[in-house]
Amino acid sequence: MFDAPLNLKKSRILISNDDGINAPGLKKLEAIAKKIAKEVWVVAPETEQSATGHSLTLRSPLRIKKAGKNRYSVNGTPTDCVMLAINKLMKDHRPDLVLSGINRGSNVGEDMTYSGTIAAAMEATLFGISAIAFSQEIDDDHVKTKVNWSSAEAYTAKIIKKVTSFAWPRDVLINVNFPPVPKTKVTGIEITREGRRKIGDEIIESSDPRGEPYFWIGAQQHSGSYPAGTDLAAIQNGAISVTPLSMDLTHPATMRKLEDAFNT
Repeated sequence: MFDAPLNLKKSRILISNDDGINAPGLKKLEAIAKKIAKEVWVVAPETEQSATGHSLTLRSPLRIKKAGKNRYSVNGTPTDCVMLAINKLMKDHRPDLVLSGINRGSNVGEDMTYSGTIAAAMEATLFGISAIAFSQEIDDDHVKTKVNWSSAEAYTAKIIKKVTSFAWPRDVLINVNFPPVPKTKVTGIEITREGRRKIGDEIIESSDPRGEPYFWIGAQQHSGSYPAGTDLAAIQNGAISVTPLSMDLTHPATMRKLEDAFNT
């Protein structure tokens, strides 16, 4: 928890992601952070680690490679990167704020449970350091078209300044998603809750050159509009979604029912 408001001009920021050290979204976030912060460090995966979730490498060695001034890559997950950054590379002066992203593709609804982008922010939160995750939604035809980063480039600094203008609880992180529209078509910034959309409904089955069957988890299945107030609805309507996420997974109402059940 920082002493709000955070003085960004005197702050030390750590950036990580799950798309890898050379990802364009990370470079854009780094450039934005350098304009508003005193010191910026980057510790990111050596290769893409999308959908690794909050996983930690325990059965193989991790190696840190220097990639420039205050820039390092790690042959591990986003969680590994944040842990090594805080406990090793920056142990003498921990970051004031951790930023994760900007991810290529949104992290909304249940996507968040799989997301390495969210995981980096989660790990920072567990260390008691405030964290913000950034993701850029992409068009369905993203394979053939370039990602439009203009809304992320135009609004990221503003969002960082707004979010760090007050203190939030130690077990909370902020999840930001940008719609796949140019900055001039952004309809606003909405404070949202987690929506519901299940990934993995499409399973692609085929055979390899030896005739052995294999399966490939396909795209998400989109089904019309989403409930108002959710991150999914905001993105669908061209707005930027800002969602506070809690690390406490306990469900109080069910906990009370369980207590009643076991006490009778």
